[in-house]
Amino acid sequence: MTYDAVIIGSGPNGLSAGCYLARRGLHVLILEAHAEPGGGTRTAELTLPGFAHDVCSAVHPFGYLSPYFQELRLERYGLKWVFPRASVAHPLDGERAVILGKSVEETAAGLGVDERAYCRLMQPLAEHVDWLMEDALGPLGVPDHPLFLARFGVRAALPATLFSKLAFRGERARALFAGCTAHSVLPFDKFFTTALGLTFLASGHAVDWPVAGGGSEAIAGALGQCFTEAGGELRVNAPIRRFDQLPSARAYLFDTNPHQLATIARAELPAGYRRRLEKFVYGPGVFKIDYALDGPIPWADPRCLEASTVHVGGSFAEIAAAEKQTWRGRHAEQPYVLLAQQTAFDATRAPAGKHTCWAYCHVPNGSAVDQREVIERQIERFAPGFRDRILARSSMNAPAFEQYNPNYVGGAVTGGAADITQLFTRPVARVDPYSTPNPKIFICSASSPPGGGVHGMNGFHAARSVMSRLGAGPQRQR
Repeated sequence: MTYDAVIIGSGPNGLSAGCYLARRGLHVLILEAHAEPGGGTRTAELTLPGFAHDVCSAVHPFGYLSPYFQELRLERYGLKWVFPRASVAHPLDGERAVILGKSVEETAAGLGVDERAYCRLMQPLAEHVDWLMEDALGPLGVPDHPLFLARFGVRAALPATLFSKLAFRGERARALFAGCTAHSVLPFDKFFTTALGLTFLASGHAVDWPVAGGGSEAIAGALGQCFTEAGGELRVNAPIRRFDQLPSARAYLFDTNPHQLATIARAELPAGYRRRLEKFVYGPGVFKIDYALDGPIPWADPRCLEASTVHVGGSFAEIAAAEKQTWRGRHAEQPYVLLAQQTAFDATRAPAGKHTCWAYCHVPNGSAVDQREVIERQIERFAPGFRDRILARSSMNAPAFEQYNPNYVGGAVTGGAADITQLFTRPVARVDPYSTPNPKIFICSASSPPGGGVHGMNGFHAARSVMSRLGAGPQRQR
């Protein structure tokens, strides 16, 4: 059998690329090494029967806002978005938590001396989040909204440490900004870290960060159904280690990390290009814990239960210090903890009256150090009595994440460090970053633009590159 395209890997980007190509009449095969598709969007009973835990990604503002997911209308394939009452809660010592909600004014009202400054900063971004998503979730090029993106870029290029001092006077706004910026998994003195912080803040004013009803596996399920209904073929338990294992095709798309691409297609790619792939930097990893709880998290400020995501880490200075230590290869004593509480809004994931909690901190790449104690200590700091609610826990260190999904090299779940050296040129600098020197081989993973996240835009753009390269219509042969 000869295919128009073969995709290696069925994460959200591989599935998105498959949907794009199959819906245009191409004969497409997706090969997945795991027993089920989904990559970073799988759900499992990791602790106790009846408790559904998201194995990797948990909360999906960019999935909901993704221009391509909106085009696919994944709700037609069973995906149900469940919305909290707020996107983010950021607890602080001895005072009320900061809450990021859809209303810019209501969010600003909780920021004290920075109320007006926050409104001036965020209102234009909130009004044009769709423009921001269209221009930010793609490769470097001529933007669709150049004036808007230029105004955004003047601030976005700054290191977060500098921007926070220029933009805000008080600690509450700086803390909220820090929690959003830390999603970048970069030290705050790096250029363009402000871009990530502002983008996450803006997304919270566009939509209350949703979870997928029943678990993140629902996203993969919807994409998979869209793909197969369009005529695509999906095979699981099909690991690929050598290029000669692949069936004949006009194009091959790798939803893999750059090292895997260099290894599998070794004989198909020039040595110089392979060496550039092998130099790709992945950045810090994560240590994650899933909890089964006998009740909701007992936050000192009960309003924290309104948010799907809680940024646990305290002040801007504390979070910045923790991220800097991790980048330098050390474990932070008081790490930034990213926490999701899906069952506060999606009761289908746990038995009646019970809850789940998903939490991770950043660690040096490849670290096998158990971070359970420091994570729980940070949560207890803002939710006294949290440990008393724990029925069971399941943890994954950085090597376990890589074993679970080889794309997460050293536990790096973002597809690679997004610092200035790799933000626009991932995995290597090329006019078309999805192509390779071999005209039949492409990369569509989170290691290509625009980077990590469950939004499918890497796969969408890579598939467009494939269509441009193929030129002629599909060739179906059996």
